[in-house]
Amino acid sequence: MTKFSYIILAFPILFSACHTGQLNNLLDLPVSLKENSALEYTNQDRLLWTIEDAGNPNALYALDAKGQLTKTIEIENAENIDWEDLASDQEENIYIGDFGNNEKTREHFTIYKVSKPGKAMKRSSAEKIAFTLPSTMESQDFEAFFLYENKFYIFSKGTKETIMISVENSIGDHVAQLVTTSKLDGKDNQITAADISADGKTIVLLNHEKLWKLSKFKADKFFEGTVEIIPFGHTSQKEGIVFITKDEVLISDELKNNNGGNLYHLELKGKKSAEGTNQNK
Repeated sequence: MTKFSYIILAFPILFSACHTGQLNNLLDLPVSLKENSALEYTNQDRLLWTIEDAGNPNALYALDAKGQLTKTIEIENAENIDWEDLASDQEENIYIGDFGNNEKTREHFTIYKVSKPGKAMKRSSAEKIAFTLPSTMESQDFEAFFLYENKFYIFSKGTKETIMISVENSIGDHVAQLVTTSKLDGKDNQITAADISADGKTIVLLNHEKLWKLSKFKADKFFEGTVEIIPFGHTSQKEGIVFITKDEVLISDELKNNNGGNLYHLELKGKKSAEGTNQNK
């Protein structure tokens, strides 16, 4: 059974959700995770994983189908400087992107590899994939990444344009490679999370009020394919996204001033969208 079959069975609540704009509001996330910053899913354990960002514990949190916190895994040898996104591989290892950089002063970034956290009890250790930026690149704030063809593709949180870099998925020290810079259509284009479908054919880039769906690309020229904008009709601090089928995603937002703190479902097919244009450098 595939990852997607598992999660559909594990989350039957999808079919009885209320609507928030184009989003289906599934459930309230635990208040203790009000600063949740990412989503990832492991199919063997049928667990939805999240983290919190800067200033919070160095821990992975697992949720069940009812949104209840079922497991907290402390990552013993990791520091939460600013954890921002999650990815996973086919072996169900989880990768934590510690590359948030609001002040744009960081020189060193880390991706933590946690081996099969679903099998851990309360604690786990992590291996480190450390990287710096190319000498010609200024420090950037990154909040989104995914794993594709054994490389991490990482996106900066720019207002009008995003810088995409890549880092090899291997333990040790690396210098990131600049892949491209892309200017996206519209206002407030800060990318807060990303994911790629299991078949590697569709990418979603998350924003507080919309997402970009990238498809029909070749190799890692993601912005040179079809770029569609899907507005939510709803604004909140959305920072987590994960595919559950090739045409469906789950999205989470932070709880702020009694707004947000929810898990949403969105069908990408058949939703109102607009063709986006972009300029690559």
